Amino acid sequence: MLASVRRERILESLRSAGAVSLTELAASLSVSDMTVRRDLNALHRAGLVERVRGGAVLPQRGTFEPGFDMNLLRQSAEKRVIAEEAARMVRSGAAIGLSAGTTTWALARQLATVTGITVVTNSMNVWGELQHSGVEGPAAILSGGEFRTPSDALVGPTADMALRSVFVDMLFLGVHGFDLTAGLTTPNISEAETNRTFISRAKRLVVIADHTKWQTSALCTMAELSAVDTLITDDGIGAEARHVLSGLVGELRVTKV
Repeated sequence: MLASVRRERILESLRSAGAVSLTELAASLSVSDMTVRRDLNALHRAGLVERVRGGAVLPQRGTFEPGFDMNLLRQSAEKRVIAEEAARMVRSGAAIGLSAGTTTWALARQLATVTGITVVTNSMNVWGELQHSGVEGPAAILSGGEFRTPSDALVGPTADMALRSVFVDMLFLGVHGFDLTAGLTTPNISEAETNRTFISRAKRLVVIADHTKWQTSALCTMAELSAVDTLITDDGIGAEARHVLSGLVGELRVTKV
C-alpha cells in the first residue's frame, strides 16, 4: 500500500473516532508499528494530526472541542504531575470545587482516598471517580444540571442555581485554553456561564492546565488571567511564557514531568 493511501486511511480513522492508537492502526493497515509511526510523524509535520503517547488525535484548533475520552490521550503525564501538585494544596477540612475536564478528573483520582474534605463538582466523571474508589474518601456533592458533551459537564440553570448555594475554599478549574487577550476560555456558552458561577463561589481560583493550553483560545471567556490566584502547569511551558504569567497571576507553579 502506498504511503499516501495509508495516511489518508489514518486520517479517515481519526475523523471517525477522534483518536487512534499506533497498535490498532498497524493491525488495520497490516503494517509494522514503525511504518505507522513514520506515517504519523509525517502527518504531524504537515499539521494534520497531533501526536500523543501511543497514537494520535486530531489537532486542537479554534472552537473545536475534543471529547472526554479523546482528551484523556492528550498530555497524560503532564496532567498527572499537575494533579499531584494540586492535591498537595488541599488541606483537611477544606471545601473544594472541581470543574469538568480531564485534568480535574486526574485530580479527583488523587483525592479519591482523602478523608475530611468536601468536593463540589459539576462533572459526572469527577463525581464517579470519587464514588468508585472502593474505600472511604471525601464527601462528594454533584451539582445536577443538563448533561452535555464533549466535556461531560453538567451545565444550565439547575447547575448554576446549585452552585450559587455553596461557597468553596478553592476551585480547581480546567480550561480549554488560557491566553493573554482572551483569558480563560471554553468553546461552550452554557459551560462558560456555569464555570463563571463556580468561580464567583470560590475564595481562591486555581487553574490547572498543561502547557499546550497556553495561547489557545475558544469562543467564551470565563475570567481574565488576573483573576487566577494560582496557575499550575508543567515544564513544557517556555521561559518567556513563565515570565509573562508570573506577572499576571497571583502564583505560578511549574511541575516537572
